[in-house]
Amino acid sequence: MTALVETAPTTPTTTAPTAPTGGPLVEARTQLAEACRHLGLAAGMYDLLAQPRRELTVSIPLRRDDGSTEVITGHRVQHNYSRGPAKGGVRFSPHVDLDEVRALAMWMTWKCALLDVPYGGAKGGVVIDPRNYSTAELERVTRRYTSEIAPLIGQAQDIPAPDIGTDEQTMAWMMDTYSVSRGHTVLGVVTGKPLALGGSLGRASATSRGVVHVALAALEHLGIEAGRATAAVQGFGKVGRGTARFLAEGGVRVLAVSDQYGGVADPRGLDVPALERHVDRHGSVVGFATAIDNADVLTADVDLLVPAAVEGVLHAGNAGEVRARLVVEGANGPTTTEADRVLAARGTLVVPDILANAGGVTVSYFEWVQATQAYWWSEDEVEARLALRMRQAWEGVLTESLEHDLTLRAAATSLAVRRVADAHTQRGLYP
Repeated sequence: MTALVETAPTTPTTTAPTAPTGGPLVEARTQLAEACRHLGLAAGMYDLLAQPRRELTVSIPLRRDDGSTEVITGHRVQHNYSRGPAKGGVRFSPHVDLDEVRALAMWMTWKCALLDVPYGGAKGGVVIDPRNYSTAELERVTRRYTSEIAPLIGQAQDIPAPDIGTDEQTMAWMMDTYSVSRGHTVLGVVTGKPLALGGSLGRASATSRGVVHVALAALEHLGIEAGRATAAVQGFGKVGRGTARFLAEGGVRVLAVSDQYGGVADPRGLDVPALERHVDRHGSVVGFATAIDNADVLTADVDLLVPAAVEGVLHAGNAGEVRARLVVEGANGPTTTEADRVLAARGTLVVPDILANAGGVTVSYFEWVQATQAYWWSEDEVEARLALRMRQAWEGVLTESLEHDLTLRAAATSLAVRRVADAHTQRGLYP
């Protein structure tokens, strides 16, 4: 069964409410409420921006390789498209739920606005653990999910991309399924595709490169030379692995990393290329160096901490133990509102996710532009454009923070919300 919901703004109230603590959607709405108060926006604007514009929940019947059948749930949420087509990843995870997808879609709206990318925010999720399914089964799930959400997506409507549990092969299946339904190849319907199918050079490493561009700028702001800096990276997947590599290439000593199976540390600095080879052989960082708990990576005695896995890993229970002077969020929503307050009180600088990990959507935009023009850029061009965008966004957020005495998160969210609110106001509200 497919449920399509168009969500209208709620009845305006006298003040923008502050949501209670708990969960990524509550965190996202709390950040929005604080930005609306700072900007002096009417409560009606908060109500409009707190709700997704459109949601689609689908049932995905799957024929397993053994002949049995099961039904899997999928979602696609379009939070806002006042500034352009919706944009956001698709994650395959057993932990996907609709509120999480709503929160991630909202954060995508702010991320695109902050980097001045002409998109709105969207997100998709399928409740599945891809480790428990064959490649053929994952292809069938992907194609059925794509066909179910096809009425909402398109290169001028909503452009999916890879996220947790998905990759360029997933995007190739999505692009092909959508194209078959249209009767012609539509390269721009997704980004993060293989190069042979219209992908962009530099896309696979873009999020990690963006994290490191901002991290190095923030270290410079704090007066810490990269060649003398130390770092810990929590998560060694698509974002964390590249982040560790590029930090090491930039002269930063990476002392500790972790993945879902455990963590490793070396006070002299990990040999990141050798660690990557170890992970390729064994599937985990475990066994490469001295074993530590996952939790210990977050509280390691380093200058820079990059949480690059999932939401909510820094919270009221452990934020007081964080020793890093700088936290750069490689993941979406890794720091709760309570943890933000604790870290701010301790003088820890937190670079928010909507700035720090925006390299992926920025190069996704470059890929989309190339696909729609059928003209491809060199890797050097892509990386130069990315570096410029990330540096400009960092400088804009830092200036807003200093001028208005705001945290970097509040400054970034306020800048983004202002841009979206302005676009909506200029377009007007259709009766």
